[in-house]
Amino acid sequence: MKAWLHTLAMVLVLVAFAGCSQDNAPTAPDGSDAPDALASRNFGHHDGHHGNGGEAVVANRGSGTISVIDARTLDVETYDLPAGDNPPEPMYVVQVGQRVFVGDRANSRVVAFSKGDYDVIGTVPAGQGVFHMWADGLGRQLWVSNDVDNTMTVIDPHSLTVLATVPLPADLVAMGGKPHDVVLPFWGLSAYVTMLGFAEGGYVVKFDTHTFEETARAAVGGDPHLSVARQRPWLYVPCQDTNEVRVLNRFTLEQETALDIPGAHGAGMRNDGQYFYTTNISGGGDDAIWTIRTRTNTLVGSPVDSPYGVPHNLALSTNGKQFFLTHSGGASDKVTVYRTHGSNPVPDYVGEVTVGLNPFGLAFVK
Repeated sequence: MKAWLHTLAMVLVLVAFAGCSQDNAPTAPDGSDAPDALASRNFGHHDGHHGNGGEAVVANRGSGTISVIDARTLDVETYDLPAGDNPPEPMYVVQVGQRVFVGDRANSRVVAFSKGDYDVIGTVPAGQGVFHMWADGLGRQLWVSNDVDNTMTVIDPHSLTVLATVPLPADLVAMGGKPHDVVLPFWGLSAYVTMLGFAEGGYVVKFDTHTFEETARAAVGGDPHLSVARQRPWLYVPCQDTNEVRVLNRFTLEQETALDIPGAHGAGMRNDGQYFYTTNISGGGDDAIWTIRTRTNTLVGSPVDSPYGVPHNLALSTNGKQFFLTHSGGASDKVTVYRTHGSNPVPDYVGEVTVGLNPFGLAFVK
């Protein structure tokens, strides 16, 4: 009798687990990136009730430094990038495990810091014009956009070596196109790169991360940026010049829908994939942050104002309840902070932090 009850209990647990798992599984129209469905079930992130255990690391493009903001106290520590042939120009920040990577545009390199003490571990050469960067969720590849060389540098974040230098499509480069933003889904089977610089609009180009060959492309609006959730089949493309967020199927790059959002630029995705946030970079601080529910691809609530202009890039805490927003510009030195409450995903402004000059890219470091 006891053995039978034990077996029944185990079956009920397994059934309940399977039901919960499938709630977040993506409905892919093909099997090109199917392992992401497994990621949505087995790689969830959890932290405390307030969701602010960690720090925001900000690249101060005008100061040659990074600012590390304690998420609980909002205290700031500042670290210099190592000296190079030119004064350092930090651009974007990516965490991979115990390392934090910062692109240095002026010296065509990526600097690796150790998490916690922010000692410099080493540097990795990249192409000329270092801009956006992104790594897959398993930390196997870090992709760096080089908008002068018109290439992508692919780095092994563990050995600090260059795996490949990937050229952008020659026909798009001949039209004036340059690489800009880049994102990889959790499993990193594909990389998505935006290109801008065309007479009209922009492009998203999809690459295979094993062969480094182009596998698809889509024409989108002007000045496009990127975000992706492993729990959804969508690729979110804020297009500043055309005042919209285009939602593409990330497997086929076919457009699913488009949302009218003024100055859509910065991109922040909650770890659970339920909400996507974008910034209105040209709104002068009015309607600075917009909230999109990814299950329905619809807007939620009203946009949130910020007290400063040029709301640029977003970083969300591990559970998505705390936001850090850079305000860029040569004389700017502000990061504003926001928080969501309860089940309401729309953030409220709660304060500001003074950092270095021209705060640009940033990342939340767990």
